[in-house]
Amino acid sequence: MARTEIRIGGFGGQGIVTMAVVLGETLSLVEGRQCVQTQSYGPEARGGASKSEIVVDDEEVDYPKVQEPDVFIAMSRAAYLEYVEGLKEDGILIIDEDLVEIESDLPAGVKVYRVPATRIADKEVGTKQATNVVMLGVLAAITGIVTPEGLKQAIKDRWPRFVDTNFKALELGIAAGKKALAS
Repeated sequence: MARTEIRIGGFGGQGIVTMAVVLGETLSLVEGRQCVQTQSYGPEARGGASKSEIVVDDEEVDYPKVQEPDVFIAMSRAAYLEYVEGLKEDGILIIDEDLVEIESDLPAGVKVYRVPATRIADKEVGTKQATNVVMLGVLAAITGIVTPEGLKQAIKDRWPRFVDTNFKALELGIAAGKKALAS
């Protein structure tokens, strides 16, 4: 797989940075790929727009910054508006459909996938804190960039006390991603 750039945006408190760290750990430590993860958030941190970015490649990553994301996951309206710029033509946009409305022209060929990630975490998993894990499952199902097995290993290592809850969130996210792909 060639260099792939992923941007994740949301508001502080949604686990945007944790999501990117788990993805990066999965890609590098579990799946043996080359990976760099960076993050930024405003001074208001909790509640303000934040983003994390991952660059993954089969070869050594020579430049760690995302320039034109191949994939953008938008988990809040503010983050969508602030970080959608630069999404690559023919890229992938994954949005939490309850929190994000597409309000701007997207580059040619962008595929948009709408998933109710927060609603799934809240209603089906039982905690909104699992939204980021639901979205990791969605990402795995839609892009194939990361494997569900790899994510399970990273989740087990990071949250041993919450394995069952997070595995449920991951599985529901994978199902939601497959459903979004089919429609």
